[in-house]
Order: sequence, then structure tokens, then C-alpha cells
Amino acid sequence: MDFDPSWLLIGLPVAFVLGWLASRFDIRQLKLENRQAPKAYFRGLNFLLNEQQDQAIDAFIEAVQNDPDTQELHFALGNLFRRRGEYQRAVRVHEHLLGRGDLSRADRERAQHALAQDFLRAGLLDRAEAALQKLEGTRYENEARLALLAIYERSREWAQAADVAQKLDESDQASYSTRRAHHLCEQANERVAAGDLLGASDLLAQARALAPQAPRPAIDTATLQLRNGETAAAFDTLEGLSDTAPLALPLYAASLQKAAVSAHREGEALALLQRRYAESPSIDVLEALIALGGTPPAPATTGAPVEAPSPRDSYIAHLAHQPSLVAASRWLAGERFEHEQFHPQVQRALDQATRPLMRYRCAACGFEAHQYFWHCPGCQAWDSYPPRRVEEL
Repeated sequence: MDFDPSWLLIGLPVAFVLGWLASRFDIRQLKLENRQAPKAYFRGLNFLLNEQQDQAIDAFIEAVQNDPDTQELHFALGNLFRRRGEYQRAVRVHEHLLGRGDLSRADRERAQHALAQDFLRAGLLDRAEAALQKLEGTRYENEARLALLAIYERSREWAQAADVAQKLDESDQASYSTRRAHHLCEQANERVAAGDLLGASDLLAQARALAPQAPRPAIDTATLQLRNGETAAAFDTLEGLSDTAPLALPLYAASLQKAAVSAHREGEALALLQRRYAESPSIDVLEALIALGGTPPAPATTGAPVEAPSPRDSYIAHLAHQPSLVAASRWLAGERFEHEQFHPQVQRALDQATRPLMRYRCAACGFEAHQYFWHCPGCQAWDSYPPRRVEEL
């Protein structure tokens, strides 16, 4: 078959038209890509990098209006609203994302997590709790559990806090045994307040088994034993605690002294307190010694023990161990001066000056209180209070 040149006359125009259509298709594709990455989006990023959040929000709103299907724009806008404190607008953005049927599973989990953060920052704890519970089984599971734990502890829902802490403990991310023991102790205190002493005793036994090195379960157990009249058992509990947690002795020295007196074991308590006082002098341990009729041991540099004929002289012996305005004030309270008529005024001034020194201070946030807290009311940290007074830190 011979080649017909007339096909060239037909083929060339067709090829030209197809090439032109292909070029037009490329231009449309380029325009489509430009719409997917609108200029408003890049303006918003530029404003954000320059820390101009108001202008960034306006630019992102414009970008979302031009392309409402872009998830990343919604996430960026919602996060900006949250950072600005406009939590209601942030919630609307993230709820709009969750309402979309075309959202991928990963983006849906991300939006749920962002919504929970909105509620948390807004202080809407009930709605935050519900949002966080929906994150169970997702990649945000551990973060959600930690947030739920903080919510339950802040609202003093100790049973729910204990359940969440147990899940965190089982996840092997970190040990929560001491924290779980605190939750059991808090539940035991509620049982004591309700008159269920047997239930409180069971909870404290669980706490001691869970965290045998933690001082609180033993201290609370001894307090309950003293309340029940089990003075010998209370003394044994605190005596054992002095070996496992000697640094916490100032917190329970007074209880140890009361248990020793009631159980007629003053000699054992006196020897224990003197030994621990020699290792770490403390005004609380000193006063327990004085209540038992004992004296503080002399500093290691002097050798011989100090025989204190009166409690006031025990305070002077304490000053040989460490300077203490509290000890000096209490010694001066019983001292007689030449101008005795001015003594009450001077003593009141000293008492007022020493009152702040007898507080406990949180090592995490600096919150001070006359009462010792296992759970800081300021920063919600556990075991952040040293067991010594401010003056002795």
C-alpha cells in the first residue's frame, strides 16, 4: 500500500490542536495548585513568623473562606484562636472539622485532641473530660490520660484518678505507684470522715503495699491507729518508718512522741529521736525530745552530751547545732530581763517574725502554708514540699 501524503495535511493540524489543548491543561493544573496553596495562606504564615497574630488570623480566615476544604488551614486557625484566648472560636473551628464526613482517621483524632485542649484551656473541665475520654485507643491516649488525671486530682475525684493512674502505670511509660498510694490515702481520709474506719484501714494497707518506701501511707496508718487506741501498733508503724524514711521524721515526730507515751515506750522513742536528731537536727524533732523529757545530743565537735535541766536550755543546745530564730524566740519566752515590763511586747514581735519561718514551702512553685501538704494547692504537684520548715531549708 502506498503512503498517501494527504494524511500529513490532516495530521499536522490535529497534532497542533492536541498540543495546544495539552498546554492549556497544564495551565489549568497550575492554577488549581495555586488555589490549593492560596496567597492568603502564605501571608498568614508570614504574619505568624513575625508574631503578628491578629493579621495572621485575618489572613487564615480569608484562606479558609477561599478553600473551606483545607484541613491544615483549620488546624492553624484553631490553634491561633486558642493561643489568643478566644476559646469559643477555637471550639467552633475544631467542631466544624469533626463534623466533616471526609476527614481521615488521623485528622479526626487530631481534631478531637485539639478540641479537648480548647476545653481544658477554657476551664470547661466537664466538656474536656468527655472530649479526652474519646481519645482512648488513639495515638493521643497517654496525653489524654495525663490530662484526665490532672482533672480528677484537681476536682478531688480520687477513685477516678486512681483508675487512670493504674492505666498509666500499666502502660510502662513511668511508675505511678507512689501517686496511686496518695490516691488511696485520700480515699481513706474520706472514709475516716464518713466514719468508716475499717474501710479506711483497708485502703491504707493497700497504699502501704503499693508504695512501701513512701512515708504518707505509714503516717496516715499510725494516725488512724492512734485514733483507734492502738498505741503500740502506732509506735511500731512509726518506728519502722524511721528506717525507711528518716528524712520525713519532722512530720511525724509529734505522733511518735504521743504513741510512745501512751504505749509506755518513752525510752525507745527517746533513743530513736536523739539518734535521728544527731543525724539531722530539726525544731520538730527537738520539741518531741523536750516533750519526752530528753535533751538534744551535743554537736560532734564537743564530744560530751549536754545535760539540759530545762526545756529552755534544750533550745540553747539546738542553737549549737544550727542557727534558729525560732529556737531563740522560744528560749527568750521563759527568760527574765531587767526591763520585764517590756518583755511581752518584745515576745509578740519575735513570735510574729518567726511565724513565717514555721511554714512549709513548695519546692516547685514556692507556695507557702502553715500546714504540710502532700498535694500542693498551688501547682498541684505531689510530694513537692520538703518535710522541713522554711527556716531549716
